[in-house]
Amino acid sequence: MKRIFTILLLALLVFTLRACDNNNSKSNTISVVELTERENAILATTTDMSFVFDFNIDSEYKKASIWVEKYQSGKLVDDKINKITTEVVGNGSIIFATSKKGDSQKQLTFNIGISSNGNTGSISGSDAISNGLDNMLSVGGNFQGGNTPIEGEVVLASICYSNSESGISSLTSDFYKDVDGHMNELELYNVVYLIKTEFMK
Repeated sequence: MKRIFTILLLALLVFTLRACDNNNSKSNTISVVELTERENAILATTTDMSFVFDFNIDSEYKKASIWVEKYQSGKLVDDKINKITTEVVGNGSIIFATSKKGDSQKQLTFNIGISSNGNTGSISGSDAISNGLDNMLSVGGNFQGGNTPIEGEVVLASICYSNSESGISSLTSDFYKDVDGHMNELELYNVVYLIKTEFMK
């Protein structure tokens, strides 16, 4: 576990350094990072699913929180599985990853890291695997497009599980644009984990 965490933190440092060189981001926005082949390979060695984001904020914002919510058949069952709050300044990066699990492992491990202004904060948490979850189909997804405003709570990504015999698809792009108006989409899955963030002044 320590090795996985170390690799993720090193990767986060690389992403943050690159974010600092990115002058195309609008202020008070967050965007999905387009990873290089090498960066994808680094994350693939230690993670099952991973998502990386860059943010650009002005001096009004002082802190950022990232956490995981769990839904079962569309109903919220845990609103803070894993949460980190840290000070942020200017540009930075957020990385979320689930650790690869062994056959005997009965928990999903979530790793969250956030880096800004040379400082890095990280946290690792877990959730007990629901009955049959390890045999279900799973799919991950994140919001599309760049420079998404950071007003209020923002859903960054999702991990969905389903035992449907007809297959599984990720949440629609409309869900990320209007979460409250598309919460019924969560009812299509047995379990959904939503990765959220909020920037605070």
